[in-house]
Amino acid sequence: MAKDIETAEQRGGEFSAKDYHDPPPAPLIDAEELTKWSFYRALIAEFIATLLFLYVTVLTVIGYSVQTDPAKNTVDPDCSGVGILGIAWAFGGMIFILVYCTAGISGGHINPAVTFGLCLGRKVSLIRAILYMVAQCLGAICGCGLVKAFQKTYYNTYGGGANELKQGFNKGTGLGAEIIGTFVLVYTVFAATDPKRNARDSHVPVLAPLPIGFAVFMVHLATIPITGTGINPARSFGAAVIYNKEKAWDDQWIFWVGPFIGAAIAAFYHQYILRAAAIKALGSFRSNA
Repeated sequence: MAKDIETAEQRGGEFSAKDYHDPPPAPLIDAEELTKWSFYRALIAEFIATLLFLYVTVLTVIGYSVQTDPAKNTVDPDCSGVGILGIAWAFGGMIFILVYCTAGISGGHINPAVTFGLCLGRKVSLIRAILYMVAQCLGAICGCGLVKAFQKTYYNTYGGGANELKQGFNKGTGLGAEIIGTFVLVYTVFAATDPKRNARDSHVPVLAPLPIGFAVFMVHLATIPITGTGINPARSFGAAVIYNKEKAWDDQWIFWVGPFIGAAIAAFYHQYILRAAAIKALGSFRSNA
């Protein structure tokens, strides 16, 4: 693989400029977006994608609970349902599919924590970030609502797929799990969509949904036993709204504070340490002085 070139490099007495260009940072407030159909199309895409994400994944969680309930006498001694591995695949696989389908329309965020991290990294404007989060939360509520409409008894009996801190773990442990898990996800998003990599590896834009989905899969394997795995405030909020039980609301703050902290750390790490944005900005300022 060719060595990365970030600054001008002398070759045979000549200088070659860097072989990629960073897109300009998104404006903090971009009111012009509100006049474009493409902006509202992106909001619709985020809404539908999050709805489908919650519908499939929550059904998977509830289906597993039904399959493994001894009272139902449906337990196969040779196969006790999809298990944690299957649940993790459902979440990771749906993210892979939905990011692939919506990346060209909305960026394929499907997660307020991802949107928050990209906003801090100046990849999207504040207006777009806020409205994306609203669309994602509404989509999550509707997705869980569909699950409850189709399987109301099972939904209420088996917890509605709501995220709750598991017994034996304190709130600090749960918060830490959400911070680290979301860091892994958002860091992967930044790395998979880095314009420098896209410029040099033509396959990267096509494959970007795969590592993002796989990151979700791996984090679920690690944190399902702790918090049920949030790393997506819309997912946790939508399930809590429809399930609407005290325990789900008591722990809800963990699934907002943790992911937002993890996303902020990932944005800072990638933009200001790996990509050295602060040093580049200082160098540009000095060259213009």
